[in-house]
Amino acid sequence: MQPEIIPRAEHSVSRADISEYALKVLYRLKKAGYAAYLVGGGVRDLLLRHRPKDFDVATDATPDEVKKLFRNCRLIGRRFRLAHVHFGRDIIEVATFRAQHRDGDEDGVMTDGMILRDNVFGSLEEDAFRRDFTVNALYYNIEDFSLVDYTGGLTDLEQRRLRMIGDPGVRIQEDPVRLLRALRFAAKLGFSLDSQLEQQFALHGERLLDVPPARLFEEVLKLFMSGYGIRAFELLVHYNIFRYLFPQTAGLMQADDGYTRRFIEAGLLNTDRRIQDDKPVTPFFLFGVLLWPVVRQQAQRLQEQDESELQALQQSAGEVVQEQNRHITIPKRFGLPMKETWLMQARLSRRQGKRAVRLLESPRFRAGYDFLLLRHQAGEPLQELCDWWTQFQEADEKNQREMLQAVSPGKSKRGRRRRKKRT
Repeated sequence: MQPEIIPRAEHSVSRADISEYALKVLYRLKKAGYAAYLVGGGVRDLLLRHRPKDFDVATDATPDEVKKLFRNCRLIGRRFRLAHVHFGRDIIEVATFRAQHRDGDEDGVMTDGMILRDNVFGSLEEDAFRRDFTVNALYYNIEDFSLVDYTGGLTDLEQRRLRMIGDPGVRIQEDPVRLLRALRFAAKLGFSLDSQLEQQFALHGERLLDVPPARLFEEVLKLFMSGYGIRAFELLVHYNIFRYLFPQTAGLMQADDGYTRRFIEAGLLNTDRRIQDDKPVTPFFLFGVLLWPVVRQQAQRLQEQDESELQALQQSAGEVVQEQNRHITIPKRFGLPMKETWLMQARLSRRQGKRAVRLLESPRFRAGYDFLLLRHQAGEPLQELCDWWTQFQEADEKNQREMLQAVSPGKSKRGRRRRKKRT
């Protein structure tokens, strides 16, 4: 199949906008006699006048050949072998052209239509048709600075349409995560979904249950921690996919009075704003938001059985996380601070004595306080508690003592009783 070739004079991709490290990789591959193309989101975003987050390279050099060219290269992945060329904290990902799997290929393994290993190498044309969406299959050729389009990606880009290459049903069976990628790109780019692609969510959404939970953790981070989390959430709910990722939360969202959805939307809006303002965000807070309504409901039931608020939160947190890990694995390095943030909700209501001062010094205080504000924003009657903690943080030592005296009158004066002298 003959591609459409767009010469440099007829497109807007400029080397001035491409990472210097990506250009180094492209030129070294070219000098060594290999084909070298910028491909994927980098090309797409440059054409949309966006600033690309990553620059990926495609070549006919094998991973081992790439490694020989770059001393700063590491080969990663078994399912999909890649070369990562490191420049300090920057990484340029280099992928060898992939081809369709053929009978007898040991490097291409499929089960029930799903690709388990994808290391069958091929040509540029084969690689283009192995990619997922047409707008991600545009190649920038470092040889003559032209664009190469095999799949009609430029037309779809102009029409702001997300269209899958090939038969969408087959492509989703190969890798069900493409459903999540479709929603991620639709949320990020504001594109509409092709009608044939839309049909796949109802037909194949359940296949996400077959994806390893550890892999889904990474996909959820991409969905919700890139600055457009609220839009991604709306699309997940609209296409009935959220239930395969967070079944406990999805079930509660249908049963409660709207609290669950309000709380999650408030949390995601907060995360989106922080990302847009270049402020740090953390997975433990994100997953804490997505699971809190379930933890809260179960804790309320336990409190009705005479459990303390703290004990109820501890027990429900453990049960909810254990069940969630069957669907998406939350690493312990995020799971532990997430639970601590939930438990902080009980501790923040205990302001007597020196507890409040000790809580301020806790490394989890800020996350717990932000969580408290979200709960109030979602409709919980916590105005007085939120205002108190907001003021307490900013108060000097004298005012803090006065505030503590107000919530626990008489206790600050408690001291040792003087014994009466015998007469």
